[in-house]
Amino acid sequence: MPAPTDATHLPIREQMEALIRRKQKEITEGLESVDTVKFHPDEWQRGNDGGGGRSMVISNGSTFEKGGVNISVVYGNLTPGGVVAMKNDHADLELPTDPSTGLPVAEGVKFFACGLSMVIHPFNPHCPTTHLNYRYFETWNADGTPQTWWFGGGADLTPSYLYEEDAEHFHTLHKQALDKHDTSLYPKWKKWADEYYLIKHRGETRGIGGTFFDDFNEKDPKEILKIVEDSFDAFLPSYLPIIKKRKDMPYTEEEKKWQLIRRGRYVEYNLIYDRGTQFGLRTPGSRVESILMSLPEHASWIYNHHPAPGSREAKLLEATSNPREWAK
Repeated sequence: MPAPTDATHLPIREQMEALIRRKQKEITEGLESVDTVKFHPDEWQRGNDGGGGRSMVISNGSTFEKGGVNISVVYGNLTPGGVVAMKNDHADLELPTDPSTGLPVAEGVKFFACGLSMVIHPFNPHCPTTHLNYRYFETWNADGTPQTWWFGGGADLTPSYLYEEDAEHFHTLHKQALDKHDTSLYPKWKKWADEYYLIKHRGETRGIGGTFFDDFNEKDPKEILKIVEDSFDAFLPSYLPIIKKRKDMPYTEEEKKWQLIRRGRYVEYNLIYDRGTQFGLRTPGSRVESILMSLPEHASWIYNHHPAPGSREAKLLEATSNPREWAK
């Protein structure tokens, strides 16, 4: 499958890289508007491997306890083990073989990957954690011929306390962004998010969902790039009004303890199931600090904890155990 270009013959990978750099600036500036501290940059390189990235990190602000808005642009060789591990989720990905032996080539496949990944953990337990990730990936055979390409990503919301109007607002804006292109996308990607963010050993989802898609190359790459851009543009209007409404709400010590329990669930999901975490840790020369940026600064595990029936905590568990349709 040829690596895509547009009518100007500018490779889609270069357009995606330009987009994530622009959106990193827009998103960090938007989040800074509701805090008293600024994001600080952390540039990194992959050493002997190709590429690097820029992490924008915030901590101990007036609103956000910890967060990062990271971009990475990396390339090199994906090991045979990495190809095998990714094959189940990416049907077009192939491990080249040596024509003379029929065995997989030792160097794997050449790849390019770029994306923006963001996780924000607010202080106030009435403010939801949020996650966003949009990425592009392509591979080449050993002789330099293109092999495959795809886009992936999504955005989701993880509250400790459920405010239905917040869930409706977040989902509706992301649905509107997708409906401009194809009204079948949101229902499909919302369902995919509900399934993807399931903490299987708990029987509950990480939060109240959003959108998720992967291995997406069924449309023209220019159109997919525009879908990604419009999804990026939906984020700040979907999240900032919620934070402005909730960040100064009073909360109790018990509510803070519940937030830490829910963040424990967040840690469980990200370390056990998250594809991005697994791919990043398998990629040679990857930046561990940036990969694990998604983890909260504080989390808690209380043995056999169950919220009181009818409580607001139980209401959240009902929503995470039985995903609902939120978009209007």
